[in-house]
Amino acid sequence: MASEDVKSRSESAVSTIVNLAEEAREGVKAPSGHALLSIAKSLVAGGVAGGVSRTAVAPLERLKILLQVQNPHSIKYNGTIQGLKYIWRTEGFRGLFKGNGTNCARIVPNSAVKFFSYEEASKGILWMYRRQTGNDDAQLTPVLRLGAGACAGIIAMSATYPMDLVRGRLTVQTDASPQQYRGIFHALTTVLKEEGPRALYRGWLPSVIGVVPYVGLNFAVYESLKDYLLKNNTFGLVQDNELSVTTRLGCGAAAGTIGQTVAYPLDVIRRRMQMVGWKDAASVITGDGKSKAPLEYTGMVDAFRKTVRHEGFGALYKGLVPNSVKVVPSIAIAFVTYEMVKDILGVEVRISD
Repeated sequence: MASEDVKSRSESAVSTIVNLAEEAREGVKAPSGHALLSIAKSLVAGGVAGGVSRTAVAPLERLKILLQVQNPHSIKYNGTIQGLKYIWRTEGFRGLFKGNGTNCARIVPNSAVKFFSYEEASKGILWMYRRQTGNDDAQLTPVLRLGAGACAGIIAMSATYPMDLVRGRLTVQTDASPQQYRGIFHALTTVLKEEGPRALYRGWLPSVIGVVPYVGLNFAVYESLKDYLLKNNTFGLVQDNELSVTTRLGCGAAAGTIGQTVAYPLDVIRRRMQMVGWKDAASVITGDGKSKAPLEYTGMVDAFRKTVRHEGFGALYKGLVPNSVKVVPSIAIAFVTYEMVKDILGVEVRISD
């Protein structure tokens, strides 16, 4: 009897697995032409959003990086206004946008992948959440949106990280730098030749750790604020079941402020680790400011420790002011541009339903 019972259970388990496999096989279909077009439109919208938003704040982005890595004992950039004036005086108008071409070459695919990944992750997480709760009308909670945003950030960051490293170095170099990277391709090949393939992902760990709260909070706060305002019509901001561009910009600004404040110290550490191994970085950052060689870090924790030891805890927030001035309009513009472009292209933009 026992053996028959075991046999019966085994047959039942096998039958269940076969049925699930059949359901999965039937559910997985090759993407239709319409689906592929929708994916392409979503990627285009994300790419345009990234390019427009980053170019709009390019001078502040460059100043932020220079503040993050500059020699603490040889201050050139001392605040947002002074820093921008110094760049204008010493390098001219083009200096304000140095590295922006590389930045856009990175941010356009990064933004495209990030927005698309968020949509797909949201759909997958919502499907699993509804299956788990047994409620087919369940909606994404702020925590689930945070998870979807974190997934999107990790995927996008990892896919485009070498471009971020190269962009950082092109942004930091000045006309006085001993060696000049002539462009994206030259910088990539030089890093590969002089420092090896692993150098292209130097600082990846703090970047990924930082992108989880940063991108996750951006999406979670933006979508949650929009949903709250739409459902409650707070201050009468909803017209014809839609939020105005100004209101959506406000939601994006709030999302950007919260996300960047939480994740900023990791951004500083990432940028400093990216400079390690670049022999000409000594003209920009020299560790404790007393040696001729750039400071070496054995890892993320060591970079945190040495930064705080040599420059104090406040060094983890170097460049926060221009970054705050930059990130608020940047995130706001990115979200609104994404939704507007998708609307123009005729793609549904609500991703939390």
